[in-house]
Amino acid sequence: MPQPGVSAPPVELTERDLPLHCPNPAMPLWSSHPRVFLDVAAQGEAMCPYCGTRYRLRGGLHKAGH
Repeated sequence: MPQPGVSAPPVELTERDLPLHCPNPAMPLWSSHPRVFLDVAAQGEAMCPYCGTRYRLRGGLHKAGH
């Protein structure tokens, strides 16, 4: 169990992991909450409103050109 005031490191993702949803497949079933889709591509990071898990897009944002 995390200590109060100490946040866990963000979950690192790649573009292959998108679309991002929480809880993610690695989370144990007992800690589940309703599935929410998070827009990590907009800022490079996102936080789940239910459990507070932070997600970070590895390598930052990659904007595609035409």
